[in-house]
Amino acid sequence: MSVVAVTGAPGWLGTPLVEALVRGGKFRSITTEPRKVRCLVHPALDATPVQRLGDNVEVVRVDLRDRRAVLGACHGAETVVHCAGVIHPKRIQELYDVNVAGTQNALDAAIEAGARKFLFVSSNSPAGMNLSPSTLMVETDPPRPYLNYGLSKLQSEWIINDAFRAGRIHTTILRPCWFYGPHQPKRQTRFFNMIKAGHPLIIGKGDNLRSMSYVDNIVQAVLLADSKSVAAGRTYWIADRRPYSFIEIIETVARVLGVQVRPRYVPAIASDMSRFVDSLIQMTGLYNQEIHVAGELAATIAVSIDAAVRDLGYDPEIELEEGMRRSIAWCRAHGMEL
Repeated sequence: MSVVAVTGAPGWLGTPLVEALVRGGKFRSITTEPRKVRCLVHPALDATPVQRLGDNVEVVRVDLRDRRAVLGACHGAETVVHCAGVIHPKRIQELYDVNVAGTQNALDAAIEAGARKFLFVSSNSPAGMNLSPSTLMVETDPPRPYLNYGLSKLQSEWIINDAFRAGRIHTTILRPCWFYGPHQPKRQTRFFNMIKAGHPLIIGKGDNLRSMSYVDNIVQAVLLADSKSVAAGRTYWIADRRPYSFIEIIETVARVLGVQVRPRYVPAIASDMSRFVDSLIQMTGLYNQEIHVAGELAATIAVSIDAAVRDLGYDPEIELEEGMRRSIAWCRAHGMEL
């Protein structure tokens, strides 16, 4: 039975990915055999969500910033899937310590171990925001990284592409967008609670488009990228079949929650001002999650998945309403009041 090493588990994506690897993935586009999984887990995290998946899960405690500890952690792995990263740090330097240096360490560990493939779960942030609301972003667009998080992910992509061009390992970069689905973090539950309260904040008209990525759709893409030789050296957008308007997202969550909403509309300039303040704060090395998120709320961040569909056979099975239904059911099953 082959071995896959996974960083970022347990987590929003890491946990369902490990489950699909251990039990075998079953999608319209691909069915995979069960595999052994070695989870590279940060020492401070509770590994129970992946340990309960059975004896074919091995947990190795390692901080990706510790180069000496990471080297050797991937021995015997055929594929390394790097999902770990920091999105909302306490200080900006964490983005570069974890997202850039940590990626370099994980990549070097995969190469040292003789792994066949290194699959990297990146983000929409290296590409920034759409220049035109009517034109979807594609993989060949020049990068426009959104502040330090986007730059840290872009630098990670550069490291990975350099390794492929040097012939050191086969790599594939997957760029999901706004995650949703079970195992969500507190910030997503706060978003649901804001909608449940009945007066969610909408900056602008709410007609801006957002691509979203249901976690099982991303898992499918990871399995496909691992199975397809055409994916070597490529970058793919991974999202639901179509983008959604921000107001559609709000109304869909409200419908699933069974509540009526009367949104509070704020002029779009509030998002521009938040983005400016965010950039000033980040220049000091600090970070404020609420201001950062507000800076994106009126933006269109919408992508085309045509390349992944063409090359990988990517076939996103879950769309917004069903995905939100599963997300909210998971929250309620885990004692969250929604």
